Amino acid sequence: MKKLSVVITDGVGFRNFVMSDFLTEASLQFDTIIIYSGLPISAYPAVLPSRVIIKELDVFVEGKWTWFFRKWKELAHLQKHRSFYGMKDNLHSGYPKTNSARSLLVKIIYFFTQTVHSSSSILFAEKLQFLSFAKHKITRGYIQMLREDQPTHIFFTHQRPPYLAPFLYAAIESKIPVSSFIFSWDNLASKGRMLGTFDYFLVWSDLMKKELLYFYPNVKEEHVSVVGTPQFEPYVMDKYKTEKQDFYAKFTLQDSKKIICFSCADASIGANDPVVIRTIANAIREDKNGIPCQLVVRTSPAEGPERFAVIQKDFPEIIWNTPKWILTRENHAESWSQRIPSEEDIRDLRSLLEYVDLNINMCSTMSLDFMLFDKPVINTVFGNPENGLYDDQRFLGYDHFKKVVDSQSVSIAKNPMELIDQIKEALANPSSRTKERKAMIDLQISKKLNGTSARIAATLSQYNDRT
Repeated sequence: MKKLSVVITDGVGFRNFVMSDFLTEASLQFDTIIIYSGLPISAYPAVLPSRVIIKELDVFVEGKWTWFFRKWKELAHLQKHRSFYGMKDNLHSGYPKTNSARSLLVKIIYFFTQTVHSSSSILFAEKLQFLSFAKHKITRGYIQMLREDQPTHIFFTHQRPPYLAPFLYAAIESKIPVSSFIFSWDNLASKGRMLGTFDYFLVWSDLMKKELLYFYPNVKEEHVSVVGTPQFEPYVMDKYKTEKQDFYAKFTLQDSKKIICFSCADASIGANDPVVIRTIANAIREDKNGIPCQLVVRTSPAEGPERFAVIQKDFPEIIWNTPKWILTRENHAESWSQRIPSEEDIRDLRSLLEYVDLNINMCSTMSLDFMLFDKPVINTVFGNPENGLYDDQRFLGYDHFKKVVDSQSVSIAKNPMELIDQIKEALANPSSRTKERKAMIDLQISKKLNGTSARIAATLSQYNDRT
């Protein structure tokens, strides 16, 4: 029997692989599918393909030695590739600001890995990390579960969560082939080390494949498959389609006005969002755009709308779209990971992408979402080390986003005056960057959205048959 296990860790993985067509397509390729879930079973739809079984994973909490070896591995990886701006920036931002016992230990690892960061030393640190939890009761429980379930292939929908390392170790000890999907467009060129060593990889694009082979030279090229990403597949699924008149009615929008959508980052990197929202709202009030407009603000799914309470009071005309993500479990160490999107929210997002006239965001992957519908995008970076705002201009140097900037597929606004000028230009000439937007989509997502789930399922089936 061909038995696929799918490891889903959080709400985004749930969106990508449960709310797309993936489970249906995988059911055509495999006799049984077991979802090993970091979310409670109650989060899943009542009706799933008949071949799908769900099992909750016990939550692993790192011990001191596990944390130490993981930190060593991750910092060594960043040190090895610090010539990349994103890696260097993460090293800088992660350097401890205090002298607590743990901070001093991290500083020692920083000092040590400045010179000792070869591929062999990184793999040695990973070996020690895995040995540190090899006899942990949760690890033993994972091994026993895999022995009972006997999957023929294990697919991780995210390559980074460190708390999944014991499950990966259990799969390796059980001699079950493992594959991973690279979670996001910025993961390889700016983030830390993966949670461990996988046999196969599924990636968004030819660009991502090139990056993977560069940052992980032990990976074999023939073990990397370009499949696109299910992140955007709902945009071509009929069940998430909303008619234009229904969208306008739901959000009380006016036909006579252009629609500007500002999509927020979460509070950790979106500290300047209120400044940008006020700039846009004031420009609309004062008719600086040269054309009547209305503003829709979509907040981050990772948080509630509370930090915008003052803006909501000052600008009652702003229309707010608070993502309808459901918290599935209270009192979790990473509560954001336990939020899953509703079908209503995916429909809301798709209708925004399809029907608004302009998107504004701070260097977000949402730029790609709107480009898929050929909508103009402005990226705002108002902050720098001199002006007292959160320094979001540094993100322009990150390798994944530098490609966006260089492509001219978006415009970059570094202050309110530039933003207002670019809004006027984008609304007056919405197709002026169409060619550049298409080229950027082709670069970042090398496959068509239609058939993404079928492509991924077929690729996993091929991996399964190789063993």
